[in-house]
Amino acid sequence: MDNHRMKKEGSSPAGRAVDYGLLGAVVLTVLAVDLFTKELVLRFLPLYSQREIIPGFFNLVHVRNTGVAFSFFAGADDPWRPKVLAGVAVVALGVVFFLYRQCRAEERAKRLALSLIAGGALGNLVDRLRFGEVVDFLDFYLGPYHWPAFNVADMAVSAGAGLLLYTLLRHGPPH
Repeated sequence: MDNHRMKKEGSSPAGRAVDYGLLGAVVLTVLAVDLFTKELVLRFLPLYSQREIIPGFFNLVHVRNTGVAFSFFAGADDPWRPKVLAGVAVVALGVVFFLYRQCRAEERAKRLALSLIAGGALGNLVDRLRFGEVVDFLDFYLGPYHWPAFNVADMAVSAGAGLLLYTLLRHGPPH
């Protein structure tokens, strides 16, 4: 592969070509689905309301999360929290892109995992920048036991983290 083609496709420090097509496609898909579903919630479900979908198991709700994934740190009352959490998301995105750049072409599952994480982080970052909090709407429960409400971005981050963990356990750390 000549130098010009290598630069055009992008290259990792080890000289391997990096495919950014997967990253772009997954990030844009996750972001679009996340923002679309949140827009539906904003338009059709008043804040703090709920609609029962599957009795005893699943509701659509409209809540705002001032914390991080699954409402962790939501109770912390600090005016700097939205800015700090947005900053943490930007740093996390930088780390994810750095790790993606280090992937070899054959590490498709790892690249998919990092792409899912990036798409989800970006979706929630958009909410933090727009509202200072994240719109959550998926509420799963069994009887009185509720999982904290979440959204499509949270699902992408969780699925990406699970897939990344699986790839690391299956194939071990990079050499």
